[in-house]
Amino acid sequence: MTQATLLRQIIDYSSRADPYPLYAELRKTPVLQEGDDLFVVSTYWEIKSLLHDPRISSDARNLSPSAAGTLLQEEEASALPPAFLRLDPPEHDRLRRMTMRPFGPPETPRRVHNMRGELARIVSGLIDGFGDRNRIDVVDDFSYPFPVTVICRLLGVPREDEALFHSWADTIAAGLDPDPGQDPGERRRVTQQARTELGKYLSGLIDERSGAPGDDMLSALVTQHGEDGQMTRMELLSTASLLLIAGHETTVNLITNGMLTLLRNPDVLERLRGDPGLALPIVEELLRFEPPVQLLPQRTTLADIDINGVTIPKGASVWLVLASGNRDPQRFPDPDRFDPDRKDNQHLGFGSGIHNCFGAPLARLEAQLALTELARRLNSPRLVEDPPPYRQNAVLRGPRHLNITFDGFHA
Repeated sequence: MTQATLLRQIIDYSSRADPYPLYAELRKTPVLQEGDDLFVVSTYWEIKSLLHDPRISSDARNLSPSAAGTLLQEEEASALPPAFLRLDPPEHDRLRRMTMRPFGPPETPRRVHNMRGELARIVSGLIDGFGDRNRIDVVDDFSYPFPVTVICRLLGVPREDEALFHSWADTIAAGLDPDPGQDPGERRRVTQQARTELGKYLSGLIDERSGAPGDDMLSALVTQHGEDGQMTRMELLSTASLLLIAGHETTVNLITNGMLTLLRNPDVLERLRGDPGLALPIVEELLRFEPPVQLLPQRTTLADIDINGVTIPKGASVWLVLASGNRDPQRFPDPDRFDPDRKDNQHLGFGSGIHNCFGAPLARLEAQLALTELARRLNSPRLVEDPPPYRQNAVLRGPRHLNITFDGFHA
């Protein structure tokens, strides 16, 4: 097997259920070059170094013309400017600071903490909604609706509009994760229509909040005036869309991968049932063992960079394979074992550096509450099929469905 073939195998859907043996093979060449313009970095310390290197750009506009056509670099057409996730300093820093003020420390330190009660109620309501069934799809019945409902409450979407919001989120998510049997042109049309409708809806909400702000995050973004000025309407729309899509998609995978891993490790599931405090280290180990974001393909170099004996030229496309770094035996002992008692678990599940996941505190809390309650309330949960069917997406990797059976549940 050539290294180029290996890389295409990793992207290929047939490897989605278990890409980790391929990652192990990839780590034998810590900085792999494919063609002239694509470099794949797969080992922990090299990835960590590049995530903190100011010469690495997240802005696709810095790619060389030839690198812009490399694998996975296609951008969805959008009328919105790039969100701060895909910008570099100083634009990134300004927009991230402005978004952070109403979301977390230091200006709003208890925003996420104060949501705990409401999150717990949403989780309980979803589990109660299973009714008298003894079989569910964890994705459709739980891990998809939970984070979308949360982001609606956070942004201040009225309850009566949440179903509409869910529909747009599902359509846009499907666009990120294409069905090979679907006509690509039709998929793009439907996805773009959902993005347009979502944009119009958010624009209307922004107008409402400008005149009558509430205590939600969108109101805070609309009305804030600080040292960084005020967001433009396009920046507000781009940021709100980012919060919806990025926060929703990654949390779906974190919860679903988490439930799958617990069902494959029944001893850990049983421990969690008896000790809810174990949820915190379990989620941290999940972020290492089965991270919701497997790789970051949208990076480029602002200068020639030498790393591990390889020179990556300016303007090249750089992939950082976070999930491979998380299984690097040079950093984590016995890396292919799921171990919630693992010490010094400084994983790459939320990235690192200036682009460290903005929503990490909320995602952690959502996953902790979700997995604790599923473990506590479901009697003898069992997988219907293993491996389950996976999503097409190689970047946002997780089961598309996770069917389980159980013998009723506790109140």
